[in-house]
Amino acid sequence: MAEPEGAGYALEVQVGHLLRRAHQRATAIFLAAMQDHQVTPTQWAALSMLRAEGSLSQNHLGRLTAMDPATIQGVARRLIARKLICRQADLDDRRRAVLRLTEAGEKLVDGLYETAFGISRDTLAPLAEDEREIFLSLLRRLS
Repeated sequence: MAEPEGAGYALEVQVGHLLRRAHQRATAIFLAAMQDHQVTPTQWAALSMLRAEGSLSQNHLGRLTAMDPATIQGVARRLIARKLICRQADLDDRRRAVLRLTEAGEKLVDGLYETAFGISRDTLAPLAEDEREIFLSLLRRLS
């Protein structure tokens, strides 16, 4: 009898599976911490990047946060509807629009930094301090 082609393959040790499980854990921790603020991971990425960078075109914001055009469009639409960001004409090029935080958006982001740091801390909690640094360094190399 011939051995099946996938013999010896164990899903639970495959990099994609392990990354997906780690992502699920990180997302669950994020959503639990941010549930009262109704902010998703992609929304937080956009909000925190706008806080750090100031006004950005939607396209540039999408590139900086690693979101495809359809995703950043949906994120921007939802954040505009919540009045956390607004769209305005670019002062340097009136043909182009930029996104920026509203006062409410700035207040929300500034009030959530400690929560965001806690999310990272809780996500990495199973690792020793030196392992955290190595893990994050390796993730940066993969991304």
